[in-house]
Amino acid sequence: LTFGCPGVLAVLGLEAAAPGECELTRLLQDKLQYEMRLQYMKHYFPIDYMVQVQYEEVLRPSNITRLRNRMVSEASLQYLWFHISSQVVLRIREVLPEKHPSWKYTQELCQLFDALGREYSKYRQTDVEAVVADLVKLVHSAGTESRRKAVRPKALLDNCLKVMRMLYGAPCEWGPG
Repeated sequence: LTFGCPGVLAVLGLEAAAPGECELTRLLQDKLQYEMRLQYMKHYFPIDYMVQVQYEEVLRPSNITRLRNRMVSEASLQYLWFHISSQVVLRIREVLPEKHPSWKYTQELCQLFDALGREYSKYRQTDVEAVVADLVKLVHSAGTESRRKAVRPKALLDNCLKVMRMLYGAPCEWGPG
């Protein structure tokens, strides 16, 4: 029995993080601890191994800051983070055979993203700002191979965690971590 990462799910429609959302992102934060990212995304891969991702799938804190400066809502930013991060985990997983030592770890990440997607879909839908909707469409569209870049798996999950902390740390009242 295997679980896939979510595809395009219902639009998240909340300004403040919901309790279920906070619990799931806290679980993700635990799963993305430095030691685990190092072990599963660096040590278990060949030296200097890279995963091919779309240019838009590299979501850094600076991207979020730039979008915040353009007055993009936190709900839209969370929507963007969710879609890009779940897609990134899927990209990493695509290169792993089932017997790879990192397979189970990525499966657990996928299950947390699946649960987060179900949590988001419980809430009323709201329009996601055009700039974010366009980015999400681009991430999920085929035929963008020309816009690919090679990135280390650990770097992708490092960005996932940093951006998640930016977006959920205050609304979920996480302590410094």
